[in-house]
Amino acid sequence: MHDTTELLIELGAIILGLGILGRLAGRVGFSPIPLYLLAGLAFGHGGLLPLNASEEFVSTGAEIGVILLLLLLGLEYSASELVTNLKTQYPSGLVDFALNAVPGAVAALVLGWGPVAAVALAGVTWISSSGVIAKVLGDLGRLGNRETPVILGILVIEDLAMAVYLPLLTALLAGLSLAGGSLTLLISLGTVGAVLYLALRHGRLISRAVSSDNPEMLLLVVLGLTVLVAGVAQQLQVSAAVGAFLVGIALSGEVAEGAHHLLAPMRDLFAAVFFVFFGLNTVPADIPPVLVPALILAVITACTKVATGWYAARRAGVKTAGRWRTGGTLVARGEFSIVIAGLAVGVEPRIGPLATAYVLILVILGPLAARWTEPLARRGTPLVRRITRRPAPPAPAAPAPEPEPTDAATAHG
Repeated sequence: MHDTTELLIELGAIILGLGILGRLAGRVGFSPIPLYLLAGLAFGHGGLLPLNASEEFVSTGAEIGVILLLLLLGLEYSASELVTNLKTQYPSGLVDFALNAVPGAVAALVLGWGPVAAVALAGVTWISSSGVIAKVLGDLGRLGNRETPVILGILVIEDLAMAVYLPLLTALLAGLSLAGGSLTLLISLGTVGAVLYLALRHGRLISRAVSSDNPEMLLLVVLGLTVLVAGVAQQLQVSAAVGAFLVGIALSGEVAEGAHHLLAPMRDLFAAVFFVFFGLNTVPADIPPVLVPALILAVITACTKVATGWYAARRAGVKTAGRWRTGGTLVARGEFSIVIAGLAVGVEPRIGPLATAYVLILVILGPLAARWTEPLARRGTPLVRRITRRPAPPAPAAPAPEPEPTDAATAHG
């Protein structure tokens, strides 16, 4: 009974605090995500007032938050739009990998952590946070923007790439043979392929089976199906977030609209819990020793993400302002980076604090970059043009008039 009372008190305090922080952020026109993270940092392990009774519940709520974020993101687009986006965006995915994975790998090698740690840190710096970005797009009202499909295309490529990357990393960390690693990879690819096939070929049937005029029934069926698929996907070495996203794209029409309306409040609640949980699991004392290398890596990869977004949006024909917004929105790192670092801690313990500090910096910087990259670029462009403008070359002198022919010359001619 005592444990239950303490759990209720802590959960009530957390939810009430989230509401107050959200209102405060709304008053100043600011995304609440950094405030949620700082609150978690203050009340996590080594913080001001550690929370003990509600930690397990908050952990489960955080996982549900990521699943709901990706589900509602998937509801915005159909399966055919996803496939078209993948076909058109795969060059941008390759550029994204080259620009953002390489700095992490180089940093690990420079620090002397070895090749396996280099593969792990490459993943930490490569993958943007789908959860943070989905929340930011909703907060800023950009889901209908011209550049949003480009952003989602890159995120989907990254999330699907995790179906290949995570099994390979797990095999490297465990020292598995080539056969064992290949089997895990085949299972992952087969799972993603099967879900995509069902979404493309039988999406209407799935929507018809899920559809209900009763909001309660629709909510229960969609939520249950999503959590079930996410759990099965994770059991098969595929990200639960990818499974939830694929469920979202499999639903269409009125079912998607109704599910979005019903699940949006739950998404907002559990997404806030996810960001608090991230802060709760960060020990403040571990951050200062790795703050400088994490900050350097964060600045470099923030710039490379902006370059990635610019390139991808330019390929899609988005105008200049949308290119800057695309790049700024992609800066945030989050859930996948922490998962990857957690896997690699057994091989290189120092990667944990570095990844935590790195993600904490970018998960706070990400919403700011999404909001301010385009206005700052717009203000800076005229200044750059004035600085780089060359003085006009002097006008060429007018040619001297030819002399009038003399009478002798005329006579000679």
